[in-house]
Amino acid sequence: MIEFAAVFAVAGAASNAMGTAFQRKAASTADRRGLRLLGELVRRPAWVIGMAGVIGAALFQSLALVNGPLALVQPLFILELPFALMIAAPLMHRRLPAWGWWGVSAVVAGLALVLASAAPHGATDQASPARWIVGLGPCLGAVAVAVLLSGQGRPAAVRAALLGAAAAIANAVTAALLKTATGTFADHGLTAFLTSWQTYGFALAGVMAVLLLENALQVGPLAASQPALTIGDATVSLALGVVLFDEEIRTGWWLAPAALGALLIVTGVVVLSRAVQAIVILEQ
Repeated sequence: MIEFAAVFAVAGAASNAMGTAFQRKAASTADRRGLRLLGELVRRPAWVIGMAGVIGAALFQSLALVNGPLALVQPLFILELPFALMIAAPLMHRRLPAWGWWGVSAVVAGLALVLASAAPHGATDQASPARWIVGLGPCLGAVAVAVLLSGQGRPAAVRAALLGAAAAIANAVTAALLKTATGTFADHGLTAFLTSWQTYGFALAGVMAVLLLENALQVGPLAASQPALTIGDATVSLALGVVLFDEEIRTGWWLAPAALGALLIVTGVVVLSRAVQAIVILEQ
């Protein structure tokens, strides 16, 4: 089952990357704004492909979370960034610079090292109310603190990083709630799914994550917000998997290679964020 979870998670990352790249392509040449923009975009094949990618990503993520631990599934979504860059560059008629491929290699190698070292396992999808309080309380508090600290008067990069971190936490919370909701649907059917508070919780958390991300992208550079978003989502998801669902990871001396892998991921994400920023600037 865990192998299926990994395959679905990678497919979800690729699908979401495709969706983002094609939506960006469609919007980059649009002339209208507001509702007129939507009316123009729905007639563009690139936008339709992009929406299909986003929908596919949600389905793949649900399947991954049903079949495997949160601590495995969400870190694999780090691959969305290199996938998005590799898709967007030719789509925008750009070439990925040589140093960008070093970033891709660092992310892939680092992620493989982290997951091989941690070896997350355990696939429980339900948690007691007490565990939800312990898990969600600090997360929501951290989001509130990050938003408050990102107010006017701080450097743009700091504001973007704080809002990116807040969006990352919201993404992790969304995934945790989605895991329980999809597990409820798989085990007990549609009625139980529609009467579970987690179903509505993941919808609200998802909206919050999107709004936080949009603000992060508006207030500062992508190179500041993307590392916080990518690393934060994986880290918080791993913690929530342990706290909520009794998932287990290897510790002891395994922490040393895991730390090296995390360093590679951070380095690769910073490099790729700058590559994405360069492509966006060239496109404009």
